[in-house]
Amino acid sequence: MDSETALVDSARAGDRDAFEQLVEAYSKPVYNLAFRMLGNGRDAEDASQEAFLRAYRALGSYDRSRPFSTWLLSITAHHCIDRLRRRKGNEISLDGLPTWRWVPAATIDPERSAERADQADRVRQLLDDLPESYRLVVVLRYWHDLGYSEIASVIGESESAVKSRLHRARRQLAAALAEADGAIDRDGERAPVPAGGNSQCNAILPAS
Repeated sequence: MDSETALVDSARAGDRDAFEQLVEAYSKPVYNLAFRMLGNGRDAEDASQEAFLRAYRALGSYDRSRPFSTWLLSITAHHCIDRLRRRKGNEISLDGLPTWRWVPAATIDPERSAERADQADRVRQLLDDLPESYRLVVVLRYWHDLGYSEIASVIGESESAVKSRLHRARRQLAAALAEADGAIDRDGERAPVPAGGNSQCNAILPAS
């Protein structure tokens, strides 16, 4: 029996110290998921606390054959979606990230750093403008590095549904970025992308 399983079993038996150790171990991934879904620190902090509270109350129904981390992220994800749906009626979606997300700079370049910060703001806005089911799968895939089967377990759907959402979300993001850059003409056809445009983002799109 590994240490995490022992902690979960102790917490299920009523050991609060054991559960506090689980909270400490998973506070960062839970907060990060909530922040990416909700868009601000205060809401993310509130959502994280509520997710752990819900997890504690539901420990008796936790299936030990399922990874605890997946179960906990599932609780967090569903709570975040509930919060989003209670907002002003704005739909929020999930979209893939352009390649700047993964490409490390060989040297410190203030100008490039500023450009990346601007791109990050744009992606954040696009995430805020798109349906919550899309946002969730992208956040789980690209920020939490979960595989398709793990995401399917978190959201309670099939792997094919996960892949379909990611495909559609990434296409929507690329289209939105292109439109914002003026790269789509009046007829809706993609115009040539000039140097420094969004060609990097296009490279991550799956084949249609």
